This record gives sequence, structure tokens and C-alpha cells, in this order.
Amino acid sequence: MSGKFLGVGWKFPIEVDKTTGRIKTSSQEEDIKEAIGLILNTRKGERIMRLDFGSRIHDYVFEDMRETTIHLMKNEIQQAILDWEPRVKNIKVQIEEDSEVPSKLNVDISYVVRTTNNLFNMVYPFYINEGVQTD
Repeated sequence: MSGKFLGVGWKFPIEVDKTTGRIKTSSQEEDIKEAIGLILNTRKGERIMRLDFGSRIHDYVFEDMRETTIHLMKNEIQQAILDWEPRVKNIKVQIEEDSEVPSKLNVDISYVVRTTNNLFNMVYPFYINEGVQTD
């Protein structure tokens, strides 16, 4: 049951398997992680026919990163995941400045997969200034 609930989807970013010529897929916990990344990378209003999909974290680019702004970002991320990823629960978000890249925030997201009760986490890089080199 849990394998079916966790699902299988196209790998994101989309890749083609060189051997078979088919679109690569990801499954279970990897599919959830990629889905969360997709939710956070999609601006609300950007997806046609589902304008409320995504998050508003990109509205914070160029904002002064004060405690209030960080708190608003945490709430936005948590709410977007709650709204669009039903396979997870107990979502916790921490945001810290990157010690090596001053224009980058590391968003640490932890969550529990509902069907397995396994704890997972991921780090989502958020760049405060658009156009920042990402290598």
C-alpha cells in the first residue's frame, strides 16, 4: 500500500534515459523530494489551469533579510508544502544564511512521510538576489 501511495512520477528536472529513450522516473521518497522542490520553484500564478499551485517565496528576492522576513518565508514554505504535498506531515522549516555565499540562504526542510513514518530532510538553496552564480 505505501509504495502505491508514495507514487512514481517523472524525474525532475526531466531527463531521458539514454538506454531506453524513455523519460526517467523517480519513485517513493525521491518523488516526494522532487515534488517539494517543484512546489517551491513554481511561483503562484505561473502554472496555467492551476494558478494557486506553488509558493510565494520568490516574492522575497531582494528583501531585507530581517527576522520578520525569515519568519514569513518559513510560514510560506510550510504552508505551500501542506497545501500541495499530501504525502508528508510534521513539516519543519529552518532558514540560515550560507557561510560561504553571502547572497544565499539554506532552507532546511524536514518532514515525515505519512505511510512509513520515516523522517526525511532536504536543503533548498534560496538566492536573495536574482542572477547570482550557482556553481
